[in-house]
Amino acid sequence: MALSPYVFDASAENFNRLVLENSHKGPVLVHFWIPKAGPCYVLMPRLVKLATEYGGKFLLVMLNTDELPELARRFNVTSVPTVKFFWRGDVAHTIHGAEPDSSFREVLDRFIAGDANRAHALGVAAWQAGKVDQARMLLANAAMAEPDNLAIPRDLAKLLWAEGDSAQALKLLDALPPEARRTPEIAPLLAHLRLAETARQAAPLAALDERVARDPADLDACYQRAARLLAADDFDGAMAALLHIATTDRGFRDDLGRTSLLALFDLLGSAHPLTQRYRRALAESLH
Repeated sequence: MALSPYVFDASAENFNRLVLENSHKGPVLVHFWIPKAGPCYVLMPRLVKLATEYGGKFLLVMLNTDELPELARRFNVTSVPTVKFFWRGDVAHTIHGAEPDSSFREVLDRFIAGDANRAHALGVAAWQAGKVDQARMLLANAAMAEPDNLAIPRDLAKLLWAEGDSAQALKLLDALPPEARRTPEIAPLLAHLRLAETARQAAPLAALDERVARDPADLDACYQRAARLLAADDFDGAMAALLHIATTDRGFRDDLGRTSLLALFDLLGSAHPLTQRYRRALAESLH
């Protein structure tokens, strides 16, 4: 199809090179079509025009599903026209039907914004649309492309936690450099996740009460107890336990008592009476 230097016809032999390999360099749009479908002929010249207008910022590949039914099945194409946006070897977005040009521009502009920003924005959008696996893939790719952008692992950890993969969420954040884990973007979320995961695994509250009564310096028991209390919505008790940890040993798990308190201050808000009380108590004890 010599309509544009940026438009190609797919074949069984060239698909992997033309689509999958090139998608590691930039976005590749694959238009799944058949000759007898009128909407395909409506959409096709519009896509060609977009490819010319964007001047090589994406490749457009035409795939006749009558000729290549195995590729249509491989990518779950059940109706035409369907346009799939390939990026880094995977399908990152799909548009069904002859949508307006604005729909294609919106997705293309997110792709072309820059690798990491593009994947981050698309990942968040996919998550919001309920496409969890696609969102995980996009956010993971974005995190690898721009490791210094802490908003990406933050959002990926939130997604993992929301989908029940708490261990992986914590593993992701714990793998960040120490200075990154202490930033305002990461520290509150990491503290929340640690408390919630600790509460899930902790001993019963009565057993923890006994351990702390026997040895108030047993900070591991104090922390588990704080997590259990927080899970039971006893913020006052949890914050008191965390304050005890912070004032007893700042070195306990990289100042876990203080950072957990700060996360709860952030959760409750600065105007909450508990935030004001424990913030004042923390300041007095540390200074």
